[in-house]
Amino acid sequence: MNTIKDIDLNLLVYLDVLLREKNVTRAAAQLNITQPAMSNGLKRLRNLLNDPILVRTSDGMQPTQRALDMQESLRTVLYSVEEMIQPVREFDAPTSDRVFRIMASDYAASTLMPRLLEKLDEQAPNVSLDIMTPSDISFHDVENGKVDLAINRFEQLPQSFHQKILWTDEFSCLIQKDHPLLDNYTLDNYLKAQHVWVSKTGFGVGVGMDPHDVQKLGWVDDALDQIGKRRHIKVFTRNYHVAMYLARQGLVATLPTQAAELYKDDDQLVMKAPPFDIPGLTLTMIWSPLLQHDAGHRWFRQVVSETAAAS
Repeated sequence: MNTIKDIDLNLLVYLDVLLREKNVTRAAAQLNITQPAMSNGLKRLRNLLNDPILVRTSDGMQPTQRALDMQESLRTVLYSVEEMIQPVREFDAPTSDRVFRIMASDYAASTLMPRLLEKLDEQAPNVSLDIMTPSDISFHDVENGKVDLAINRFEQLPQSFHQKILWTDEFSCLIQKDHPLLDNYTLDNYLKAQHVWVSKTGFGVGVGMDPHDVQKLGWVDDALDQIGKRRHIKVFTRNYHVAMYLARQGLVATLPTQAAELYKDDDQLVMKAPPFDIPGLTLTMIWSPLLQHDAGHRWFRQVVSETAAAS
């Protein structure tokens, strides 16, 4: 029977990366070691656990049930060790030149980031932001701490992530001030108008939209589907500012109110409540347990939270 003193604890790090990558070569690259060294590590793990760990299938290398059963406990152990060995240092915001990396949906970037920059200019003028889109990263990147925060609307999250709700938003319509819809603003006339669809959520590379696939169209069209209605979508875009610009060209833009309010002073547009009920959306920020106790990260999360609360 093995005891802790008999085990090379580096093997636990190897196992963690192998289970996430499911590929010896990629796992070796993650740890900056050679492929033969990682292969040897896998061999030692198999001997230690008396289990194949990874098995080749038609879908590539897949973890065994024993390995899957260990994965959550393994991550907990490694997170605890990471936290324990982190140096205890205060974060000096006024002098720091740290770069914080944020994945933000276009909605979050448009509404929250300008206010956040104002706050940073006051408290930490040398801090920089690296803002990425949802298609730039994966949950894997967040989990490993390669991204400081991901800010978006999330339907499902890995249990290991920390999270905080920043705000809950309603929906509004931006309509050209001379649009005939405004003469008789009813649901029927809303549906007859031409619309611009805008949304950008989740992770991974986006795919083309199908106007007949209501399940993938999101909040507005799902709410319409609930009452047996469908709108005429003329343009699909993933950029909120494009949607708001197209509203000036005669398309109706139905979007979160915080985004619509960016154009509330535009003399070419009128902001109206939708002529039907749309459930609100929640903007959430998430981060890796690896960053939970980092002093600079704690400070940054607080600034983001305070900025959102003042919005």
